[in-house]
Amino acid sequence: MNITIHQGRTPVLPRSDVNIVIDVIRAFTVAHYAFLRGAKALILTATTDEAFLLQKKNPGYLLAGEINGLPIQGFDFDNSPAKMATANVSGRTIVQKTTNGVKAALHALDADAVFVTGFSNARKTAECVGKLWSADATINLIASHPDGDDDLACAEYIKDILLGKEELSIKDVAERIRSCGPAEKFFDEGRPEFNAEDIEFCTKVIAGDFVMYVDSSGKFPMIVRVNEDELYRIGPARERRKAEV
Repeated sequence: MNITIHQGRTPVLPRSDVNIVIDVIRAFTVAHYAFLRGAKALILTATTDEAFLLQKKNPGYLLAGEINGLPIQGFDFDNSPAKMATANVSGRTIVQKTTNGVKAALHALDADAVFVTGFSNARKTAECVGKLWSADATINLIASHPDGDDDLACAEYIKDILLGKEELSIKDVAERIRSCGPAEKFFDEGRPEFNAEDIEFCTKVIAGDFVMYVDSSGKFPMIVRVNEDELYRIGPARERRKAEV
């Protein structure tokens, strides 16, 4: 596989078969836990105005996100996976707006398939892509934090799995996440607005049966939960499977 790691919210991305956008601390860890709690979908928005307008038009929608890591006034949830892990979101659609992950995902839609992930479901995402795309596939891994080692470590971990190397262990990646720059404020007693428990959720690996796929067929791209069988029926994977047969 031709795999390239990019870093930042808006890197210049070559056209690819697959884009995998990574935000460990914390957007796509939050998204993962939202699906584990039964959420229906997460709509990605670039601005708070878009998010509020969507909720106004769809009163049942919930809003989740942050600006510079801090809660957004009027949103139902901030960007805490620890809080989302106990949230009552079953059957609900969540509108998500964040500084890094969501912006990077919206910037990375020019691919046959786009996935998002935190570390919690990185292995499942890598394994699924590795099974469904051929050895000559072109893959961009986008570490969305501009300089954080958390997303970069996760990108390197995913690349290793896709290439069958397995050089980085789960323990190695978890330690890099805990010790990275973006995690420091969560352990700073002078910044109680950041919860250290969030980092524990960001470093847990969860065995699961689904990946987070970005469906961009509508006006607003949305993250949906798909298992491997469902992914086979999505266009690019289906066409590749036909070609291989």
